[in-house]
Amino acid sequence: MRCVRWSMRDIKAFVIAGLLFAAALCIQSIRAQEPADYPAKPIHILVGFTPGGGPDITARYIAQKLGEAWKQQVIVDNRPGAGGTLAAGMVARAAPDGTTLLSVSSAHAIAPVLYSNLTYDTFKDLSGITLSASSKYVLVASPSLGIKSVKELIAAAKAKPGSLNFSSAGVGSGTHFAGEMFKAMAAIDVVHVPFKGIPEALTETMTARVQFFMAPIANAVNQVKERKLAGLGVSSAERDPLLPEVPTIAEAGVPGYESILWFGLLTSSAVPRPVIAKLNREIVRILSEPDVKQRWTPIGLQPRPTTPEGFDKLIRDDAATFTRIARGANIKAE
Repeated sequence: MRCVRWSMRDIKAFVIAGLLFAAALCIQSIRAQEPADYPAKPIHILVGFTPGGGPDITARYIAQKLGEAWKQQVIVDNRPGAGGTLAAGMVARAAPDGTTLLSVSSAHAIAPVLYSNLTYDTFKDLSGITLSASSKYVLVASPSLGIKSVKELIAAAKAKPGSLNFSSAGVGSGTHFAGEMFKAMAAIDVVHVPFKGIPEALTETMTARVQFFMAPIANAVNQVKERKLAGLGVSSAERDPLLPEVPTIAEAGVPGYESILWFGLLTSSAVPRPVIAKLNREIVRILSEPDVKQRWTPIGLQPRPTTPEGFDKLIRDDAATFTRIARGANIKAE
């Protein structure tokens, strides 16, 4: 009997071929389970905020493309209230047929940290479809301060503890948590001053009634370019193409700092997994097209499609991070 000798290269090739074959069978199996008649009626995407923000912009783009692909009406329905939790509760209680979706921001992972009386369970009643986009904050300061870097801001705060203020778009907002994270990691004593929203927080920073603000980059990029605000650092691990001259906060003086603003789509966890899989596959295809990047990059958004499980994990991980920040800064709902 002749003995066949396999080289390590042959073995690796055989294993890789087997894995690829298994993956192909898995994909075919998932697609075979996807209901051919879905969606049989219009899809509604609820947005828990007013028009114009990230959850609304991303939802409207995806709605248009989904409608074109599936020849079905996809309606964006703004239901602002209670920091987005009103819309979340409506989707959690909706009929589990996959026709009621929810567009959220990273504030969705903050809600269970701050509110004990939510009408839904963030982790049990809602399931991820996909992350849609990510953005970042830019640390801005009033030009009248004469501060031109993160290190200078930290030095000024340490020279006079408690004398500097930072603004936010409200207690428990993403801008608040991003600012508290900076405060903790820079080991500085500064005072939080909340406002009703991002425009008010920006205005108060420009006029120097507060000294700095962790602003969403899309809202502050023009003011930084026009030198109405001093851009000290971006909150991501890499620089942003909108403000390439502004360093990251990590490289500018706070190693390891990273705070990302994200947007994504969810639905009721009672929706059958094959329906969620079909939604994920189509939306990931939409987010992978060149057109979406061309449209979103100029407004500070980067498409970031994920698996449903990947998005669920991001929400759980961020909620854990926000819990630590809230405890450390004693943040409580107003």
